[in-house]
Amino acid sequence: MVCASVVFGAAVLAPVMNAALEAQATRAPVRRPAAPRPATRPAEPALSPAIMGDDSLTMKFEVSGIPVILRRVTANNVVAANLYLLGGVRQLTLATQGIEMLLLESGERGTQKYPRDVLRTKMARMGSVIGVSPGVDWTTVALRATTTSLDSTWAILADRIMAPRLDPAEVELVREQFVTAVSQRKDSPDALLDFMADSIAFAGHPYALEPTGTEASLGALKVSDLRAYQTQQMVTSRMMLVVVGNVSRARVEKLVRESIGRLPRGSYAWTLPEPPADLPSAYVVAQRQLPTNYLQGYFHGPQASSKDYASLRLACAVLSGRLFGEVRQRRNLTYSVNAPFVERAFSMGGLYVTTTQPDEVLAIMQQQIRALQEGTITNDGLDRLVQQFIVTYFLDNETNADQANLLARAELYQSDFRRASRFVDELRSVTPEEIQRAARTYMTKVRWAYVGDPAKVTPARLLRF
Repeated sequence: MVCASVVFGAAVLAPVMNAALEAQATRAPVRRPAAPRPATRPAEPALSPAIMGDDSLTMKFEVSGIPVILRRVTANNVVAANLYLLGGVRQLTLATQGIEMLLLESGERGTQKYPRDVLRTKMARMGSVIGVSPGVDWTTVALRATTTSLDSTWAILADRIMAPRLDPAEVELVREQFVTAVSQRKDSPDALLDFMADSIAFAGHPYALEPTGTEASLGALKVSDLRAYQTQQMVTSRMMLVVVGNVSRARVEKLVRESIGRLPRGSYAWTLPEPPADLPSAYVVAQRQLPTNYLQGYFHGPQASSKDYASLRLACAVLSGRLFGEVRQRRNLTYSVNAPFVERAFSMGGLYVTTTQPDEVLAIMQQQIRALQEGTITNDGLDRLVQQFIVTYFLDNETNADQANLLARAELYQSDFRRASRFVDELRSVTPEEIQRAARTYMTKVRWAYVGDPAKVTPARLLRF
């Protein structure tokens, strides 16, 4: 259930594996330099105060009480506008898991202004895209359009939020699709593993809820439930908008003020979630007859605003490189192994492998974690790792849409969108000793999920982490 969170694993870290391998040498520590809507709305001022970003092209302002972050990009004519509905799983209960996704996706099948066929025809002609991504901390309603089609696409997005038609027959079709997708999760080892790992890692925490729903919750939701949720939860206090593209502030203000800005204010206030409970090592097993076995373990990391956040990110990168070299390259025990870093309000690190020899790989993982905790990497090795990590990170975040998500995470997790532009400096300021301390502090009390042959893994090994 790592949806709508950023996971740095094998796919992202492959280009930094060699640098991480070169960083294996240890040495003596050396410091490196380091309410309901009123009947009539009061008139708004033409321009509200704005906070400028470090790059002078990014600003933050409010429109009708909705925080807006705008980054002006003139290099292309693509506009990414991400509307974040804040709260995520903290807005849900066991019975309402999946309700926000079901509501928003049902809006694609028609609104009060745009019947289904009209909506789809207009979107196809414009070549625009509106996508919904539910997550543990927020749901993203993402718009992708050109500068010329932005206004028309935004009108459709706004009507999906404000006035979905919710025809019972159409809702039922969407529900069937989602129930099928959820039921197929148990047929995919990786999808099942991901669900189990998140559930055990966050036992007793709201993050254990599933934003995409369960078969039981989706099956029980009624159209009347969706209508009630739309009335109660589609309020401006839950919203934040990030726009990246060649579009003016005045244009963005007009679009928001004349659409979603007219929604009720509501009483929601964004706060960071409570930290996960400090739980001991544990494991959960799903028996499956498969050609290989799947292991995923998570350990809890620091809050996003902590100095340790960047340190643990790099510690996971180093560990990924070492596991790749030892488990895959030297011993050929797997085709996929890594130590993912998961960006959330409270980060997570992890251990993942598919292998026919889980006990042997677990021993190697424990050995490599111990080495990282007891030794420090060289300055040169860390410099190479950081540089390659930065290149890979920005290659994966170069689109307007990716930049919008970077700005949103910085604003919501670190209380300042400008932290997104300081990412490089924060990484470069990390020392070998800080990586070692992060490994010692956080790489412990791993909670595991295992899918495969239970006879191939020794429970005691899982509990040693």
